[in-house]
Parts: sequence; C-alpha cells; structure tokens
Amino acid sequence: MGEPFDDDNPAAGAVLRVTLGPDAPARLDKALAGAVPEAAALSRSRLARLIAEGAVSRDGRPETDQKAKAAPGETWDIRLEPAAEVDLRPEAIPLVVVHEDADLIVIDKPAGMVVHPAPGSPSGTLVNALMHHCGATLSGIGGERRPGIVHRIDKDTSGLVVAAKSDRAHHGLAAQFEAHSVNRHYLALVHGVPDAADPRLRGLQGVALEPGGVIRIATNLARHRTDRQRQAVCWPPEGRHAVTRARVTEAFARQAALIDCWLETGRTHQIRVHMAYAGHGLLGDPVYGGRRHLSDRTLGQAAALGNAFPRQALHAATLGFVHPVTGAELAFASALPADMAGLLAALRSGAGGGG
Repeated sequence: MGEPFDDDNPAAGAVLRVTLGPDAPARLDKALAGAVPEAAALSRSRLARLIAEGAVSRDGRPETDQKAKAAPGETWDIRLEPAAEVDLRPEAIPLVVVHEDADLIVIDKPAGMVVHPAPGSPSGTLVNALMHHCGATLSGIGGERRPGIVHRIDKDTSGLVVAAKSDRAHHGLAAQFEAHSVNRHYLALVHGVPDAADPRLRGLQGVALEPGGVIRIATNLARHRTDRQRQAVCWPPEGRHAVTRARVTEAFARQAALIDCWLETGRTHQIRVHMAYAGHGLLGDPVYGGRRHLSDRTLGQAAALGNAFPRQALHAATLGFVHPVTGAELAFASALPADMAGLLAALRSGAGGGG
C-alpha cells in the first residue's frame, strides 16, 4: 500500500513510495495501479506514462517497461511532477455551518458545489468558501493556511462534509477515514426495490444478505477501461476493495425505493456504482443510472419528476466521528434538501403512500 499522500497539495517533484501487497499482480503497471493510494489519483494509463518516462524506480534504479515483473513486498518510488496550478483564493460563498471549533468545521454542502479546486473547477468550490469563512482561524495544514480536506462527496451529491482547520485535526481525521471508523449514512432514491428474496440479486457475485434486510455489496472498484471519468466493478487483483451496505426504508409501487446506504470504505462514486451493479441505479444519475424510467401508469406525475431529476438523488445524511483533538464523540445529521424532499413527497403521493 502507499504511504500517506497529500492530494490537496502534491509538492513539486514529490515522491510517492508504494509497497506492493501480498496479492500484487506480476506486471508492474497493474501492481502499482492496485497499490497506490486513491488520493494520488494515478490511473493505470498515467502510471504507464510515468514508467515510460523513467519516473518509477526501485532501489534508485528506474524501470521504463510497464510490463516489467513485480513481486509482493517490493517498494517502488514514483516521482510526481507538479500538479496543474489552481487558484486557492478565498471567496465569499455562503455556507451552512453545522459545527465549528478551533480544529475542524462541518458543512452541509449543497448539490452543485465542487469540494476542491481542480483545473476544470478552479473557483466556486467548498475550499474557496472555507478559506473566506475561516480566515485567520486556519492554523495551517502542511505549513500552509488552508483547510484540510480528508474526504469528498461528488459535486452533485448534497450533504455533510468535515474539513480540518489544523494539522493535528487533519492527521487525526485522516487516520479515522483510513481505518474506516467514521460513521457515514447516505439516503438515496433508486430505480426498483432491492429485495433480498430476488434470486438475481442473491446470485450476484459480491452480494451477501445480512440480518435486518441489509444487502452487503463487496467488490473492487477501478477506473472504467474505456471511460476514465467512470468507475467500474472489478475483482482482485485489480482495483481497490469497496464495501457498501444498503437497506430499503420505503418502497414506491415497485418502481422506486428510498434506501439507507452506509460505507465501510470510501471509494470514488462507490454508492452510485454499487447500486447500479445491483441493478438499482440512482434516480437522476447521468453516469450510472442506466436507461430505466419510472412508469406514469403506477406513479402518475411523480414518474415525470423522477425521470427528469437533474442530479443523482444522493444525500450524505449523517456523519459521526471522534473529535481528533478532544476525543469527544460527535454525530451530525442533515435533512433532505428541497429537491430530494420534493421528489420523495411526489413518489409517496404517486404510490398512494408507499408500499
């Protein structure tokens, strides 16, 4: 596995040291792709380019053949060039602050806001807003006065995000996310109704049924082979381990369901990919939702609203963790935003109260 890597500000000429795990593939590019931390955002194609450029070495000796042999336990160094510059200027963007103290801040993020600046989204992000809101109270992350982002939710996902205001909080929160000890529940509206009695679902690789109607989905996830903006289900030794649990809380005429999802791991697009893999993609999801449509014969006008929903119907509803400085147990909750609440109300009405 890779050593901790600061994806918010990769230093110029930084070196990422990666130790291959016991199940590492024998081919170098594949082995590295499965071992680098997700925060490094190094796709297999980019790793191949780095290898060809002589930026990957072992014991100080560069390797330029991506098909070179690799073995479990080996340690490889990856020299990274500076990331494209983005503007980290403060911006006076309104924020819904759920909690704030000297070391951290919890925000209820609206759908449509990117968490961190990137070349495609240089401004208007949560980080820009936090820099303005926190101002001089930021004690510094890695020697710079900026917020520490330890987890992210997608641009069009709404809900709770915690950010560090100090180095000690940054390290403590990052350790909890790494240990999968953070309690995170999401509410999602999906096509169809996941049913533990469904033989197709019961026979799906990686799906297990747990007490209380809980469906556990455990696969590996990696970048899609042809569409690099997407993630895809895969199996060891490819990709990274990902576990999602889901439980139906309300059903609507067998056409749709409100589900409670919670994460054991936190991979990019994890809930969206796993629910699509289970055959129950999220309403409004333009990437993983598939071509399914709600029927107006059973849901009336709610079907048109659901079919035209402009974003994935996903909300980070609860967030719980141990305060990394005080040791206090903290728990926060966020109500559904207006768009999802309106869609939920329409589905209830269209289905005659659910069922």
